[in-house]
Amino acid sequence: MTTHRFPEPPAGPALPVRRAMNAALVLSVVAGLGWTVGMIYTLASWNL
Repeated sequence: MTTHRFPEPPAGPALPVRRAMNAALVLSVVAGLGWTVGMIYTLASWNL
């Protein structure tokens, strides 16, 4: 019986794109958390 295999995509060009996308995602999450903490701090210290 023959097996039908799909050719594997080349791993070379996709790796830098994936690395950049992960770095952008991490930076955006950190920026979002920083903004949220800053807003909470601003609202908490508003009445002081």
